Amino acid sequence: MRKWIWAGLALCAATAAGAADTPSPKNNPGLGSILFWTPAQQAAGYKAIEKVYPVRTIAHDGHVFPLPQSADKPPAISYDFQGSHWDTDRFMRDERTSGLLIIKDGKIVLERYGPGRKPEDRWVSFSVTKSVTSTLVGAAIKDGYIKSLDAMVTDYIPGLKGSAYDGVTIRQILTMTSGVKWNEDYGNPKSDAAQFALTKPGPKGEDPVVLYMAKLPREAKPGTKFVYKTGESDMVGVLVQNATHKHLADYLSEKIWSKFGMESDANWMLDLGGSEIGGCCISATLRDYGRFGMFIMGGGVAGGKQVVPPDYLAAATKKQVTSDFGNEGYGYQWWIPNGGGAYEAIGIFGQSIYVNPAEKLVIVVNSAWPEADAEKYYAIHDAYVAAVIKALHK
Repeated sequence: MRKWIWAGLALCAATAAGAADTPSPKNNPGLGSILFWTPAQQAAGYKAIEKVYPVRTIAHDGHVFPLPQSADKPPAISYDFQGSHWDTDRFMRDERTSGLLIIKDGKIVLERYGPGRKPEDRWVSFSVTKSVTSTLVGAAIKDGYIKSLDAMVTDYIPGLKGSAYDGVTIRQILTMTSGVKWNEDYGNPKSDAAQFALTKPGPKGEDPVVLYMAKLPREAKPGTKFVYKTGESDMVGVLVQNATHKHLADYLSEKIWSKFGMESDANWMLDLGGSEIGGCCISATLRDYGRFGMFIMGGGVAGGKQVVPPDYLAAATKKQVTSDFGNEGYGYQWWIPNGGGAYEAIGIFGQSIYVNPAEKLVIVVNSAWPEADAEKYYAIHDAYVAAVIKALHK
């Protein structure tokens, strides 16, 4: 199973849960672990994270990137899978999908919502956020805040000097090949994922992410071994914040959210130190997730300006290393399916932004799976995506 995504959310939930007392939505999910919310709590809480956890607003500016409806009849997605017949209705029912958006050639060909969800409602993205944080690294390179991906992590996070991150490059934490030892088993209370989640800021306000990561030992030469580390995704966020001297939410608003034309404000969950969690938990509307996919597929241009270098995006969305999940590739915080030039941002409980430039296709799924991370749900998702590609291929 893709346990690293499961553990990534567990870390985010545990970190944010104790950060502040905040109002809770109707059918209060409470401040306990988000991993164990009931279906009713998921339905209420996933679209109202800002009422449960501390967040920072990602502001839009009023102008909206158009997503016109296609004049064509919505496609009939009909296919056989695991010995039975499937269609969009069954896919949404079995995946407990709250929002499904398919954009082809820049037009919406299908937009569906589950019970209780409206187009203006946000939905939490979980580890989809990792791909957004990676994109901000590219923006910071373009702006001159970050010298290059071959710069040392310690150049931007001084608190890591003298640790196992000495000699580790930004490229290596983006691809999770730092060589630093890490245990992502959240089910083990002594694992790094579990212990990391409990770290608080230091007595002088030291960042909790940095405090924990600085204690880790090295197990391999940098650049030689892939090990999924949610802590390193969070560290990418710390690096961008340190380099730009801006909150991640503000920088995302400045570079993309306000310039590309998102239709609504989004929000970003905060950790115990009051910083955005680099590896988790942006909440946005279904269409704005689609617009982010369009921004990436369009080469990183917003407001008529190149926001992210094209060569950075090309590398970010290309297989850089083989992950420890089969032969699936990993780029710069993007998952790379085998073949076809597609790439995908993935979060547990059924969140994804699938981008296929060759097909001019973006598929966004917001769901509330009954399990955080089960391969049967990924298989259903992948089969539906394949059916969409087949139905819309020209």
